[in-house]
Amino acid sequence: MATGLSAIFMANRAALLRFVRARGAGEDAEDVLQDMWLKLEAKDLGPISDPLPYLYRMANNLMLDRYRSSSRRERREQDWAEGAGGVMADPSDDVAVDERMILNERLEQARAVLRDLGPRVELVFRRFRIEGVGQRVIAEELGVSLTTVEKDLQKAYRAMLALKQKIDTE
Repeated sequence: MATGLSAIFMANRAALLRFVRARGAGEDAEDVLQDMWLKLEAKDLGPISDPLPYLYRMANNLMLDRYRSSSRRERREQDWAEGAGGVMADPSDDVAVDERMILNERLEQARAVLRDLGPRVELVFRRFRIEGVGQRVIAEELGVSLTTVEKDLQKAYRAMLALKQKIDTE
């Protein structure tokens, strides 16, 4: 049962969804709300005097972050392509063999963690985070509710966070 700010988020989810769509999120609107939910659940926020304006400000900030990130990524890719003389070199050539082995080991650990969560959670995570498919589309493809997709993503995120913490302590 959601309490505090999470409860206010859930009660105003439809209005927040309209807000982020109006701000230009389009099909990514559900993903922005998922990011908001994860941030709300991850943080231990104290009392907030005006919770609804806080949520709208948070949604607006997430939209700005996405826009800036996208702009930076496009600019970086363009700069990199121009710096390579228009020829896209393989950036992994510069990575040491030891580093690649470590990265491969961590990738396999992540795959194992996702496999342990079950095939649907693994598929939802892969489709959303790796292939960039929207949550609503994934829900329709699997014949499940959007809430189910969100919960599957939350399970995967928690598992990935636990793996990261484990790796960081090693």
